[in-house]
Amino acid sequence: MSETHSDIVILGAGVIGLSCAWHLLQAGRSVTVIDQGRLGGGASHGNCGTLTPSHAAPLAMPGMVSQALRWMLKKDAPFRVAPRLDPELFGWMLRFSQRCNWKDFNAVNRAKAAILTHSRAMTSALVAEQALDCEYVESGTLYVFRDQRQLDEFAWHTRSLEEVGIAVQHRDGDTLRGIEPCLLDSVIGGVFHPGDAQLRPDRFVAELGRIVRAGGGQIVEQAAPEAIEREGDRITAVRAGGRRYTADRFVLAVGAWSAPVGRQLGLRIPVQPGKGYSITYTRPSLANRIPLVLKEDSVCVTAWEGGYRLGSTMEFAGYDTQLNRVRLDALRRGAARYLREPEGPVQTEEWYGWRPMTYDDLPIIGPSRRHANLMLATGHGMLGVSMSAATGQLVAELISERATTLDPAPYSPARFSL
Repeated sequence: MSETHSDIVILGAGVIGLSCAWHLLQAGRSVTVIDQGRLGGGASHGNCGTLTPSHAAPLAMPGMVSQALRWMLKKDAPFRVAPRLDPELFGWMLRFSQRCNWKDFNAVNRAKAAILTHSRAMTSALVAEQALDCEYVESGTLYVFRDQRQLDEFAWHTRSLEEVGIAVQHRDGDTLRGIEPCLLDSVIGGVFHPGDAQLRPDRFVAELGRIVRAGGGQIVEQAAPEAIEREGDRITAVRAGGRRYTADRFVLAVGAWSAPVGRQLGLRIPVQPGKGYSITYTRPSLANRIPLVLKEDSVCVTAWEGGYRLGSTMEFAGYDTQLNRVRLDALRRGAARYLREPEGPVQTEEWYGWRPMTYDDLPIIGPSRRHANLMLATGHGMLGVSMSAATGQLVAELISERATTLDPAPYSPARFSL
């Protein structure tokens, strides 16, 4: 078996793995990235492309468990746990439920805000410095409502963001329609997050791949890991695609596949695949200028120069490969309640993908306790693009044993004894 050696081997060529590769190349390391599929072919491809410090609030919050139970049998619910016998999911959900309190909420909110705001600034700088062609716009995001009671109850969101220094601006319905004429009269108000941004995620990942290769990195696609070799507490090689890849250090950045890959290393990585959906169209004539979150229906709407996307939903159904028509139709119905032109003239793609969800809603970034030369970079949930730049920087700093720009403690694998 032929052999390739690099300073660093990264498993996973999604937005997280490629960001890690870029920052490690900048630190002077040789890097090989290996992926079982194609570059950016997972959750990095079909998301709505927003960079959102406004999403600092964790999924686990008071009232979420009762809401999830009410939605369990509702197949088009925005957040759904498909009923099935799965001991790992049961344990994950139990730990998730234990974190649905304000104390844990506030701690996670602070930690997510720190990495999201830093990463947002880093992404802006990277796009400018490397001239990335990805339709990056510092647009902000708008959360819009049709129901006054739900808008009033959303006051917790404003408080939670203001407490961590993230700006929020309230807008009434008439003001929103002045900003976005695409909105129907049924929209009664909402909030604007001026610090958010957007990009075209597939192009962003392709551009990351381009600069990684231009910087000397090797990206190996369609090479599923066949075996991970170990000696004592060190990983020595990964066998994939008929080759053997050796390295001094390894980075696990396989997203929603972290749990099954981790089991090969004796690690119980608490990541569940949270299935999301999107529908992409050509751009309608009356498209939104600012990314929208249609709150009561939990639908994200993003428009680019050459496209338009409805996305979101969260379904815990394991690695189910069905393109669920019920959930896709829910995106269309939701958009039609808020928008004058909810769909574009031509549908170009229906998509699903799995997000890597941790029960505390924080990413897992840092060195493994079990393997002396393994770094973990996973568990970014719905915010992989938003957190990617800061994750890559933190991984490179930790591997290089430099002072870290961010406090790594909240994201450490040590909290899960990994």
